Amino acid sequence: MKTKILKFTTLALMPLAMVALSSCSSDKPETERTSSTAYQAGVPGGIRVDVTKVTAKVTEINHVKREMTIEAPDGVRTTAVASPDVTNFEQIQAGDRINATITQELVVHLRKPGAGKSDSGAAVVALAPEGGKPAMVTAHTMEITARVKSIDLQNHKATLEFPGGRTRTVAVRPDVDLTKAKVGQEFVVRTTETVAIAVEKP
Repeated sequence: MKTKILKFTTLALMPLAMVALSSCSSDKPETERTSSTAYQAGVPGGIRVDVTKVTAKVTEINHVKREMTIEAPDGVRTTAVASPDVTNFEQIQAGDRINATITQELVVHLRKPGAGKSDSGAAVVALAPEGGKPAMVTAHTMEITARVKSIDLQNHKATLEFPGGRTRTVAVRPDVDLTKAKVGQEFVVRTTETVAIAVEKP
């Protein structure tokens, strides 16, 4: 079995969720993924939501060193070192299950004339209260603005230019009338990732 070393920061159990996602615990680790999309006919853009639920297992714990070994669904083991700001670490025991739910939301839309800009990110972290069961929720939102650089009516595609000059050509839904699109229009891409983690007894 492989072992990796991770150091926890103020995001607490976030790396654990990422480790669980990269592999795929009832006593046996499990992973469940669902996706959904929504859009308005004729309107460019839409919403996509991906939800991943992962259950991993704590196989070893060292409260003095604040270390624990986590077994991911594919059997890969990861050793995590918790920083002092991770509350209730002493309650975690070998055999405990760690349940993580990762929700990723992607929203894409044309910016309306006069609408404000917010090419920035925001993060929120909430930890369990002192003495409660080990748990945390984090949310991170990032929004960037691209511009329509060119429109390919024949192939029904558009090329977007992102900050820094990077471009990407994307297929446009058949119900969107590209003859109404204009070069230079602003396209907003906003991503929100929420991670909820809880530790429970088997």
